Amino acid sequence: MDRRRNLLCLILALLLSVSSSNAQSYLGVNYGEVADNLPSPDATARLLKTTTISKVRLYGVDANFIRAMAGSKISLVIGASNGDIPSLATDPSAASRWISANVLAFPDSQISTISVGNEVLELGDASLASQLLPAMQNLRNAAVAAGGAAAGLKITTVNTMAVLSQSDPPSSGAFHPDLNSNLQQIVAFLQKTNSPFMINPYPYFAYQSDPRPETLAFCLFQPNAGRLDAVSKITYMNMFDAQLDAVKSALGRLGFPGTDIVVAETGWPYRGDSSEAGANLENAKAYTTNLISHLRSQVGTPLMPGKSVDTYLFALYDEDLKPGPTSERSFGLFHPDLTPTYDAGLMSGGTSVVPSTAPPQSGNSSNSPTSNMWCVPKDDVSDPELQSALDYACGQQGVDCGPIQPGGACYEPNTLRSHAAFAMNQLYQVAGRNSWNCDFSQSAVLTSANPSYSSCVYPGEAINKVVRWQ
Repeated sequence: MDRRRNLLCLILALLLSVSSSNAQSYLGVNYGEVADNLPSPDATARLLKTTTISKVRLYGVDANFIRAMAGSKISLVIGASNGDIPSLATDPSAASRWISANVLAFPDSQISTISVGNEVLELGDASLASQLLPAMQNLRNAAVAAGGAAAGLKITTVNTMAVLSQSDPPSSGAFHPDLNSNLQQIVAFLQKTNSPFMINPYPYFAYQSDPRPETLAFCLFQPNAGRLDAVSKITYMNMFDAQLDAVKSALGRLGFPGTDIVVAETGWPYRGDSSEAGANLENAKAYTTNLISHLRSQVGTPLMPGKSVDTYLFALYDEDLKPGPTSERSFGLFHPDLTPTYDAGLMSGGTSVVPSTAPPQSGNSSNSPTSNMWCVPKDDVSDPELQSALDYACGQQGVDCGPIQPGGACYEPNTLRSHAAFAMNQLYQVAGRNSWNCDFSQSAVLTSANPSYSSCVYPGEAINKVVRWQ
């Protein structure tokens, strides 16, 4: 009876996940506007509402776009420019006027965060850097005084990885000593106001400085040998996690280990100059799709497990007026005609589950859907292969990896192999139960032995039938 009840609960949970909104609470996008060919704000708003994107970051305040997003469930980060900082820092009434004009004027739009300045601490302007915290404090006071939804606004600023003097290995992460005084006060403010530390990790730039094949695989979330942090004894399987954990270590070293981290920007250019290693469509698609799968898996990073860090992809569109190398104008996920640059799996309808190997073209009956079979890892599969399969499976539409999250029925034993096995079987069942749905780069095998145990139920044919009825 208990087993049947658990299976029913699992089926109902899957039904709810299929029928509910596909927006991902941790997935955002940057909306840059240094361009002369962008779609209208209304068209952009309509596009965003058809995706799984739940957050948009603006670099300033675009009143027409904010109005176009009114009534949607998509939250907005708006920006106070670097040029606004001096007046906001020295005149509380200027901060009150800024809140009134740029937040209170849009009561039907979900403005959640104000980013004060952009990469201020890395500019080398000591005067501007010293005014950053007072500007943030005055905006915070003005928002609280305004009351209502404004009182809950997060006030923060955005930094690049250049604020770190050390990031490799991640356990050695530390901020530049000459920034520590400013950062100490700023992060204390962030922690006190429950606002996040925003950072721009770009594995693409890490690959630019070390363009070896093994580095590319590490940056693209592709199978690789991993990199051992000899101090923490953690083996990192991708650059994104390593960069975020370096920031986590730096915050801890500064005295604020509990401060939330948000990825304000990350992306990969789909084209570049001949001197820009790795800037091509194939790598851009690999990075973005694998990053999204990694986020959807809810695995987190080794130092921040079990929860995906809120991440804003760069960027919604190309910005054709940006100076610099070709790559600077080639990060867009969508073209100005609203068609995708490549299929990143962002549309709310989802991306069809693509088998790891192409299905056979013949009518071989051995490849037809199989009843009463389960998909599990082969005995000799390595940890990197298991992690890759886990990230991929949990990132696909219709796959529910909730049971292997902390507190879930299948969380124990808390091992990579056990969690990967559950996720691989989930994908096999919802994708059609064909032999090629249990391939995972030849790391999985079908079995007739039900791997369910205790209260952990591995779905079989029943769950597949439920999904097919939708």
